[in-house]
Amino acid sequence: MRILLVEDDDRFADALTTALRRHGHQVERARSGGEALAAAPAELVLLDLGLPDVDGVDVLRQVRADSQIGIIVVTARGEEAQRVRGLRAGADDYIVKPFGIAELEARIEAVMRRVRSHRHATAGSARVGPVEVDQVRRSVRRDGVEVPLTRKEFDLLAALVRAEGAVVTREGLLAEVWQTTWGGATRSLEVHVASLRAKLSEPGLIETVRGIGYRVRKP
Repeated sequence: MRILLVEDDDRFADALTTALRRHGHQVERARSGGEALAAAPAELVLLDLGLPDVDGVDVLRQVRADSQIGIIVVTARGEEAQRVRGLRAGADDYIVKPFGIAELEARIEAVMRRVRSHRHATAGSARVGPVEVDQVRRSVRRDGVEVPLTRKEFDLLAALVRAEGAVVTREGLLAEVWQTTWGGATRSLEVHVASLRAKLSEPGLIETVRGIGYRVRKP
């Protein structure tokens, strides 16, 4: 996933960038509001409000006015009034420093699920190679021929397709499709991935990212 990190603290930004890249993300950094607004498009913005040139909330409002991408405020400002201000300005979530990378990853996944669900609900269907996933009819076709899937198989495939090639962690898939955080359900996830690969007759469509999770292969 392409992430724009807007943060002026070099030590914090370097540590967070390293952690995010270990989780399979592509990270671009902006040190100021001006750099953030001039940066290349990203899928998600991690935005510190304490920027050296402008109020981070003003940057938040401008980004939100131009785009419906995911925005998470990442800041030391933990007061309730500040959180409310950020959320009302258009942030999807708000996390206060210090925090753990596992919590941040969970929040990123939750925000991106909402963003992608809205996008695909509007679009109706999505195509990955020869496979077309219709979110409204809950149907899957390969080269125009319908592929019968179980409810969980469809939900699993839809979750991966919504990620648009980004890695989805095992924990994120278990939470979204199985509604559980129990690690023992990982075996069920692996079985369903194997079943999808067989039914779609496209073994390379769903790629395993060792130690992290899965993603769909972009054509």
